[in-house]
Amino acid sequence: MFEVIDKVALITGGASGIGLCYAKELLRNGLKGVTISDIDVKMGEQAVEELNKEFGAGKAIFVKTDVTNKDNFEAAFIQTVDVFKSVDILVNNAGIYNDRNWEKEVEVNIRGTINGIILGLETYLKKFKQGDEAVIINTASVAGIRPGAWMPIYGSTKFAIVGMTQCWGDPFHFQRTGVRVVAVCPGGTHTPLFDAENYSLLPEYMNSQSLAPEKSGVKHRQSPEFVAKEAVKIIKYASNGTLWVVEYSEPAYQYIFPERDTFKNNKIVEK
Repeated sequence: MFEVIDKVALITGGASGIGLCYAKELLRNGLKGVTISDIDVKMGEQAVEELNKEFGAGKAIFVKTDVTNKDNFEAAFIQTVDVFKSVDILVNNAGIYNDRNWEKEVEVNIRGTINGIILGLETYLKKFKQGDEAVIINTASVAGIRPGAWMPIYGSTKFAIVGMTQCWGDPFHFQRTGVRVVAVCPGGTHTPLFDAENYSLLPEYMNSQSLAPEKSGVKHRQSPEFVAKEAVKIIKYASNGTLWVVEYSEPAYQYIFPERDTFKNNKIVEK
């Protein structure tokens, strides 16, 4: 088990929603300190004020961060180490849903996550963790394991995060760095992320009756607090490179892709 007590975390997209709930739940589990990393200064400062009031002065700091800019992202790591003298957990949580502005969506969701993994795995968690092990937890989505025709670009970015988790979660990387890489895949959750009608690529993606069953899961939303509680369990107990689904306010379960060899009988047959 990875012990959270007295560890230090950096949480991207930590000013609200699931990210802020991650911070609270980690602090409830004995975290020494947390850096709230977010592009929104007002929300970030409010989050830190709230955390320090609830958990004690000096428990949280805010660093304005554009995760798409590697140098800017690195500054958040540097400040974390300067203040808390270590960094043991990276919550790669910053993400947006906006298929209409898909270029930005790809930048934040994919480039931002890559930046975090490279900085954490190869430098900061590797060098500044307190013990033998550190953890990167990526916030993916059930949209990254189940294709969704109504949000194809967002879903594709989450598929990318699932792939990153498995690639960087290989034993080769853990043996070099001592950093586990895992992912949480939340289902529908009450967060500021989704405004589907405004951010769908085309209106017909949202209005099509043929896609209604596919979208039904979003209506059964869980609380971000519940996702955070399950995520802390994942941080503590999940094996390197694993994917964990949290949906319908039910306990997290591991999602395992079938072995490639099992598909050998699915071949094109010419007629």
